[in-house]
Amino acid sequence: MEEFVKEIVAPDSVINGPDPAEMTREQLMGALESVLFVAGEPLPKAEISRVFNMNALELAVLLADLESELESNARGIRLFTTNDTVQLVSAPEYNGWLIKLLAPPQEKNLSDSMMETLSVIAYRQPVTRADIEAVRGVRCEYAVSQLLKQGFIRELGRKEVVGRPMLFGTTDAFLRRFGLHSLEELPPMPETESDEE
Repeated sequence: MEEFVKEIVAPDSVINGPDPAEMTREQLMGALESVLFVAGEPLPKAEISRVFNMNALELAVLLADLESELESNARGIRLFTTNDTVQLVSAPEYNGWLIKLLAPPQEKNLSDSMMETLSVIAYRQPVTRADIEAVRGVRCEYAVSQLLKQGFIRELGRKEVVGRPMLFGTTDAFLRRFGLHSLEELPPMPETESDEE
């Protein structure tokens, strides 16, 4: 029975994968591309580092190599990275072909109140609902609940004040929706009259 079990259990080399130190750069890029393809969703960089047994700097170099390889060969996929995650996405120059294949995406539009609420959260995070309402001058329960439901914002914890209100911040879904790689790419806030005085 023990021999039968040994035959059907994959060897350690298959389960653990090859040693990245023994792989060529091309093999590592191919392995990374496969991992990202199978994941399908944004994959945390920490998880990729764990899988490939690499530190953050080694991973950054490998990601840069793969990104350069994909772009220089006019491939149909690209890397989309944020501070924390990496994902394979379709190359924007081929969007016309995708639209021909698929119906144009019916992206849910964000109402003006949701956009205003999302803007306040993006620029002032972490922020409470009361903080948002102080800036906007109107209640924002519905906008906050809808943004949470659509995954553009998330709960970050509670503020250490009386009542311990919830703190909100943006997500990677927010960055992807607006084509940003990090919050540093947000356009500067417009100056108000009080700023100019």
